[in-house]
Amino acid sequence: MRSMKAADPPNGAITRRALIGAFCATVACGAKPGRALGAEVGEAAGLIAEVRKSFTLRGKPIPPEIFRDFGDGNLADSASIWTSVDLDAAVGSNLYFDPIRTNGAWTVQGRAAGNGREAEETAYRYIGTTKNGLLVVVASYNGGGTGVFHTLHILDLSPARAFDDEGKVATRIALANLRSVPLGDRWDGDATISGDEVRIVTRAGAGNAPKTIQARRP
Repeated sequence: MRSMKAADPPNGAITRRALIGAFCATVACGAKPGRALGAEVGEAAGLIAEVRKSFTLRGKPIPPEIFRDFGDGNLADSASIWTSVDLDAAVGSNLYFDPIRTNGAWTVQGRAAGNGREAEETAYRYIGTTKNGLLVVVASYNGGGTGVFHTLHILDLSPARAFDDEGKVATRIALANLRSVPLGDRWDGDATISGDEVRIVTRAGAGNAPKTIQARRP
């Protein structure tokens, strides 16, 4: 049983899956395998391993506001509109320029009220990886009011082939939101991983029985 503080290293099967996926996608788009491809695939596999282990990319934290855009900050719609993000493009971007800090086990990003905008704060706590290589995160969102809405996210991570601004083939590190599980306003509890199961325990409130969900790919 792994707790919220644990973050397992990637397993070999997932690394091989990432390598094969990037290789096959390259062949499909007409590129010839070679030393350059091998180096690029190796770099992608290394970056994916880093994200799985520490939820950072090149030593920098994943921007918490990604989870706002995955639907946590959109209370008007029941389903997420943005479901995937290129982590290499997101980290250090102008879109996610708000300052990032740590608060205990939480990574926090937000802005103060001003210039016609309300205060906003998004945070996450990285739980770790399941046996099948999916990532589990608990995120919170506050849009300036009294509510702090928590959501458990099950995520997948994979390399994806695309073209850069110069039309050259490049590898993206794609983080996809497979499932969002609302935990409620000002949720206080724990999430732990056992194999491919995620157990959610709520400490406060009556009638909140522990819940176990399966972390799986569609």
